[in-house]
Amino acid sequence: MIDYNAIIEKYYADSPELKHILVTHSRQVADRALAIIDAHPQWVEQGLVDRQFVEEAAMLHDIGILFCNAPKIYCNGPHKYIEHGYLGAELLRKEGLPKHALVAERHTGAGITIEQVEREELPIPERDYCPQSLEEKIICYADKFYSKSHLGEEVAIEKIKYNIWKYGHDGYLRWQALEALCN
Repeated sequence: MIDYNAIIEKYYADSPELKHILVTHSRQVADRALAIIDAHPQWVEQGLVDRQFVEEAAMLHDIGILFCNAPKIYCNGPHKYIEHGYLGAELLRKEGLPKHALVAERHTGAGITIEQVEREELPIPERDYCPQSLEEKIICYADKFYSKSHLGEEVAIEKIKYNIWKYGHDGYLRWQALEALCN
């Protein structure tokens, strides 16, 4: 068991507004992810999902926003927002949490393929960022229901689908697979 609150405090102590946004959003994502797991108890029984890990990783999946520039949510770092996943993963690896790092790295959109990184010339290292494990997929799916700019509100499924569709057919197919898995 890790103390995710201590890790968040270590990096966000000087940014109380951003810390509030991060913790509120992450708690919503964690609660939804845990509800999905509770609706599929066979995953835990079969050893496919570690419930405690999912809570920890959901609470830390967006830790990299601190390094990004998104002033509306008090992020004043030098990087583009699309970079928050891999930047958070680097931070979590330094904290000795390689499995948690994969969740941070692979939760953006419905995943980002290496082909998409190359085609769109995204400012992230060229590699695959699609969720692989069941735990990663659950958190990726749960994350889409909550915005950091509208805390406390749940994003309507139609808006999620529209937002995913904007990034292409392949991403939408990955979303549909996540949706089928988690429902």
